[in-house]
Amino acid sequence: MTLEPIDAYFTATVSALTAPGAGDVPALNVLNPLALFDAQLGSRHLDLAARWLRSQGQGFYTIGSSGHEGNAAVAAALRPSDPALLHYRSGGFYLARAAQVDGSDPLRDVLLGLVAATAEPISGGRHKVFGRHDLNIIPQTSTIASHLPRSVGVAFSIARTRKLGVACPWPEDAVTVCSFGDASANHSTAVGAVNASLHASYQGLPMPLLFVCEDNGIGISTPTPRGWIARSYGNREGLRYFAADGCDLVDAFDTAQAAADWVRGERKPAFLHLRTVRLMGHAGSDYEQAYRRPSDIVADYERDPVLNTARMLVAQGILTPEQVLEHYEAKRAQVMDLAREVGVSPQLGSAPAVMRPLRDGLDEARAVRVAVRGESDSAPLTLALAINRGLREVLQAHPEAIVFGEDIARKGGVYGVTRGLQAGAGAARVFDTLLDEQTILGLALGAGVSGLMPIPEIQYLAYLHNAADQIRGEGATLPFFSNRQYRNPMVVRVAGYGYQKGFGGHFHNDDSIAAIRDIPGVVIASPSRPDDAAAMLHTCVVAAKGAGVVCIYLEPIALYHTKDLYADGDEQWLARYPSLPVQIGRARTYGGGDDLTILTFGNGLWMSLRVARRLEQVGIGTRVVDLRWLSPLPVEDMLREADATGRVLIVDETRRTGGVGEGVLAELTDHGYTGRVQRVASADSFIPLGDAARQVLLCEDTVEAGAMKLVGAR
Repeated sequence: MTLEPIDAYFTATVSALTAPGAGDVPALNVLNPLALFDAQLGSRHLDLAARWLRSQGQGFYTIGSSGHEGNAAVAAALRPSDPALLHYRSGGFYLARAAQVDGSDPLRDVLLGLVAATAEPISGGRHKVFGRHDLNIIPQTSTIASHLPRSVGVAFSIARTRKLGVACPWPEDAVTVCSFGDASANHSTAVGAVNASLHASYQGLPMPLLFVCEDNGIGISTPTPRGWIARSYGNREGLRYFAADGCDLVDAFDTAQAAADWVRGERKPAFLHLRTVRLMGHAGSDYEQAYRRPSDIVADYERDPVLNTARMLVAQGILTPEQVLEHYEAKRAQVMDLAREVGVSPQLGSAPAVMRPLRDGLDEARAVRVAVRGESDSAPLTLALAINRGLREVLQAHPEAIVFGEDIARKGGVYGVTRGLQAGAGAARVFDTLLDEQTILGLALGAGVSGLMPIPEIQYLAYLHNAADQIRGEGATLPFFSNRQYRNPMVVRVAGYGYQKGFGGHFHNDDSIAAIRDIPGVVIASPSRPDDAAAMLHTCVVAAKGAGVVCIYLEPIALYHTKDLYADGDEQWLARYPSLPVQIGRARTYGGGDDLTILTFGNGLWMSLRVARRLEQVGIGTRVVDLRWLSPLPVEDMLREADATGRVLIVDETRRTGGVGEGVLAELTDHGYTGRVQRVASADSFIPLGDAARQVLLCEDTVEAGAMKLVGAR
């Protein structure tokens, strides 16, 4: 195989060393410096093997850790029981931690990931990740800071689980470590996560979180301004700052040890700034010479952390130059032998095999069937009161459940839905957060993997888009990329849809859920009636807890306090607390008419039931189907009710393009429905303020006109 320039440079430079005693070189204050050198060597040769595998058409991932091998010292400074969320250049850390735990074969693990082999122990061939459940390394893919909010949630949960008497996978004195690059440190997600950790610590909450910024000075091709990381994070009040040369194993270890000990003792966040170097470009496909001078690339070879560790070992008389090269070549041979072996490993060979973690999670969720104990003599409830009571019962039944979000505790939510919950369950279980949706969802993600049952609230549907990647890129992908060894149980309550009167505009009336409907493996509940809302909430909690799925629970704001259905004062939208069982993916049908089937959800149910009453008065028999579940759609119920009449009107309050109705129509067609069908939906528009909203939102008149046209009436 052709040697990379850095590979040849290492060999030539070590060969020219004289041993021992090249001046005063500090010793590494660790029991076995050779073990860390071995981790560094393994990481380097894994990078070289990745490029060789790619050249053979057998490898699929070449973003390497070369130049960052000093992060092995961070692993040595921590305990294998400390939860870790790692940067994609953390090969040294991964190998060093694996050496601390029996039964792991980390070189093979990484190589299996490079070739997308089904035998890879964490993702099963779905991605190359640094992760293993027995190493307490929560897998991340090629993240750009998106894992930092979760790390805040993990650190927060270490103490909170003990406070609630809930089992936690991390020890009581654990330190959460989260590593990332200097370019990622500029991402709003990173800035928000650091701020959230300080916000919590400022209030006296335990936050044992070690941020590790591996600063190689460049993000793909864009340089990070010299001194920028130190300027940005070196003087943040409340954030203890540690800085080390990540190319010097002694300095890296001593500083990482000091940082880890400080966080472990103080239970506060700290920032470890490791100055590193990026060798061999961003990835194998990156032509570094296109944006860097060759002289600058070559100058970085002198900073190679593997070379510097070799120099230290020679200077200390621990190894001779010849022994260093023997170690180096022995590791090359070991890695290459494994690379040749795994290069022909079986890969995922079918769509069902790829999707198995998603399918299994949804299958388990669909099997959940929950009946909430009702009371026949109880007073009828509004939707808001039914949700409030459901949350009270969840908090009583599940001691690990926590409810949190903006304004949900003392105020009880903008619409009073969470009123009184904190007084009943306590401030440790129902609490307000800072105003940052990424933090709210990241807190939930971290709590979910730490033994808690998080129920975060997003105040308005439009605000969810500020942080959708926390669900799309972190929550939904974790069971997929960990083969369900890690899961994200959570129920995200979202106040949404349109039709608020006297209050609104785009950010408070949002009818778009396309950004969440296409996320694989996510359950989306959309309750409309009070007697469905609590049962559906309980069902989501049981499914999240048992199947580990992410559930999004969409609450129609305009129906929160609605009492009447057909006429003022009839109170027919109120309902007593339910006793009927609810199952994920099953619809609810109102009426049994033979002329027309209306498929709808949310505010569309309220409108459709009113229209159905008027249609009955002119002799048109209608059945109205509340889909209730927007993912997975209740296809079996949809087809049964559609076939019963042969005429289907899809009433969709979301936008015509990308709306729920498109999915409903596609499912009917794909499953062989041959009857007549028509769709009515809101316009492809943002929702304006005031009465102008009526011009773009679906209305009863449009629903009625669509129904009359479909049945051929005039």
